[in-house]
Amino acid sequence: MSVSSSTAAGSSDRAPADEATFTALVAPLRRELHAHCYRMLGSVHDADDALQDALVRAWRGLPTFAGHGSLRSWLYTVATRVCLDAIAGRARRALPVDLGPASERAVTDSDPLDDVAWLGPYPDTGLAAGPAAPGARYEQREAVELAFVAAVQHLPGNQRAALLLFDVLGYSAAEIGAMLGTSTTSVNSALARARRVLAERVPAATQQRTLRMLDDVRLREVVTGYTAALENGDADALVALLTEDVTWSMPPMPHWYRGLAAVRDFALAVPLGACGSWRHVPTGANGQPAVAGYLRRGGAGPYLPWSVDVLTLRGNRIAGITSFVGAAHVAAFGLPDALPPAR
Repeated sequence: MSVSSSTAAGSSDRAPADEATFTALVAPLRRELHAHCYRMLGSVHDADDALQDALVRAWRGLPTFAGHGSLRSWLYTVATRVCLDAIAGRARRALPVDLGPASERAVTDSDPLDDVAWLGPYPDTGLAAGPAAPGARYEQREAVELAFVAAVQHLPGNQRAALLLFDVLGYSAAEIGAMLGTSTTSVNSALARARRVLAERVPAATQQRTLRMLDDVRLREVVTGYTAALENGDADALVALLTEDVTWSMPPMPHWYRGLAAVRDFALAVPLGACGSWRHVPTGANGQPAVAGYLRRGGAGPYLPWSVDVLTLRGNRIAGITSFVGAAHVAAFGLPDALPPAR
């Protein structure tokens, strides 16, 4: 028995006979199901929990699956319902830009906001570059970009599910209605409302389009230039990489900055000033270039994980820096728990 990677077509409609067979059939789908849970929930850790819950529910509910379409569709049905349960009654995940206006000068005496459900970064290793199905409007990597996932968090659960299942995964409105236990009319209505919100919040040019227009040499120059500027404490070199309207935020810190003057002031006061010394490891997050920042506050000892910095590009410059602060973010990328001092 095989599980198809297409969306509407799919695997046999016969339920797997035992748990080992079920686990083997699910294995090729785990990554895309996990990405779906992340899009729904905005947190890699919540996605871990949701996927685990969904697979347990799917296994226990196999008697109701037999004869009702593909295993892949069944798994997406269960995973989506698990995510909808998690969303219900919970505050949406946010970025600092959602909380208030940008700060004009560096704020150095602020504490993290631990009572905010913050959006988190997503390790994009293994995500396919193209669409999940011929009818999908978004590529798989486009649909984990920060701007996209942040915008999706502004949608109610039913609209979020309709948009992701239709525009990202390529299911039809009728299929989604069956998956969610609602009518095709309701799905189409939710989809229309969701698209209006996204049109207001997501840039017309995706990061995937920007990256395709940027040659690999220049991309490496931007990433290495960013890390070198931080590691060398060189504000001028950093500013030279940025757009005029660049933004920088550091969730769970509530303050964020817009424009070269404010970002330079922040950089001088915090990452280039009070923090300590840096080392970085290039990675990929949310379909975008990223680096994991390791910090050493004293004069000796190892560098410890501090943040995952996701870079948003416009042309060949950095238009946004989102520094997700917390060692747990670095650990989710499978990166070292410490780096030795540079030689």
